[in-house]
Amino acid sequence: MLMGNLYIDRFNSFCRSLDTLSLSCNADPDKPFVLAATAQSFNLTFDLSWKLMKDVLLEHFGISDFAAGSPKETLRAAFSVGLIADDTWLKMLHVKNTLIHDYNGVVAENYFKLIITDYFSQFQMLKEALQKIVIQS
Repeated sequence: MLMGNLYIDRFNSFCRSLDTLSLSCNADPDKPFVLAATAQSFNLTFDLSWKLMKDVLLEHFGISDFAAGSPKETLRAAFSVGLIADDTWLKMLHVKNTLIHDYNGVVAENYFKLIITDYFSQFQMLKEALQKIVIQS
């Protein structure tokens, strides 16, 4: 199995990050720091999620014929084994990459609702799928 505690630690970090992102679900985006905090939490949760998918693909599914350093390739491989359900994750990657260059908060404002609804639910579904795998490890 994958490097023992590192696998569990990354999953636990993903869960904590998702818990932090959940705070945005009931937050007022007009309040100070909410948009910035949501964007930062989304970015962190996304990064942890694709890296965790990579770990699962390599160790649980034995799949190694993808570019392990590429989020896009990892997402495609995760889709192929049913870890994720559709191309929403590729859209999430685009939003994450766009948010990195959001210097005035406009992008975060435009994507706030999508992050706390559709994208948050995608993270939740991944968490449920990964819990079954992590518990087996």
